[in-house]
Amino acid sequence: MKSILVIVLSAMLTDNFALSKFMGICPFLGVSKKLDSATGMGVAVTFVMICATLVTYPIHYGILVPNSLEYLDTVVFILVIALFVQLVENFLKKCIPALYKSLGVYLPLITTNCAVLGVTVLNIDNAYNFGESIINALCGGLGFMLALVIFSGVRRKLEYADIPETFKGVPATLIAASIVSVSFMGFSGLFN
Repeated sequence: MKSILVIVLSAMLTDNFALSKFMGICPFLGVSKKLDSATGMGVAVTFVMICATLVTYPIHYGILVPNSLEYLDTVVFILVIALFVQLVENFLKKCIPALYKSLGVYLPLITTNCAVLGVTVLNIDNAYNFGESIINALCGGLGFMLALVIFSGVRRKLEYADIPETFKGVPATLIAASIVSVSFMGFSGLFN
């Protein structure tokens, strides 16, 4: 039970993909302007992380490892991720067009989002079993969504803040992102 708790807390807090590992920064900065688009992107990334893990784990251990083809992991994993991103994109386009429109170019970028690829690779590198891999993917996605939601609140405050003209826009956003990231470093000693 302790190992599951460690996986959950580390995936969401201490090893947060966006704020500690700095993976998925493009959608983190691009979609976090509004709470609804940040939440939508977080749900989409979580879904893709879980589905990619469900498929890549058996492919790795059932096909690639027995045939000594581990060097193909990255290529195969990206293809699987691209498949699920297309499914999410088509679903959002037909069922939730407003969210599809608000995510814009960042939705197809989930395919190359290194947080999604990172979770599939880290599951193998950390030698997680299938159940632990699914939990890591779920909590990694939820941690990514947590970072997006927190940062959307920070960016909302920035809109109304009295910021010097030279810092408005991208500089203020990057400074705020670094402060939010530093705040997550407080969790780093949690398991030592």
